[in-house]
Amino acid sequence: MASYNCTKCPGYCCSYPLIALKKRDVQRLADHFGLSFEAARAKFTKVDGEEPYAMRRKADRHFGKICRFFDTDKRCCTIYTARPAICRDYPGGGFCGGVSGGAMSPLDESNQ
Repeated sequence: MASYNCTKCPGYCCSYPLIALKKRDVQRLADHFGLSFEAARAKFTKVDGEEPYAMRRKADRHFGKICRFFDTDKRCCTIYTARPAICRDYPGGGFCGGVSGGAMSPLDESNQ
């Protein structure tokens, strides 16, 4: 499996219009913040179409809106250890929509 260096990315995947979560993701966030499932669901998610757990977003100067847990000054995730499965699995097929041409370059093994 390829590794990717996202440290120079401004957060393309975090700016997608829909970041769909699973129930276990909401529970992971609840555990991370010491909240009940229902409190985390109300605070961090919203219903979006047929998605019962869509991540709430906030304003961003680059993309307009971005994941509520994205640090817009440092351009990084603030809940990395508790991030949702969709974020853990990204970029699923080895592609990043934010990189020119759609393919993100794997991290050079010499830099690991």
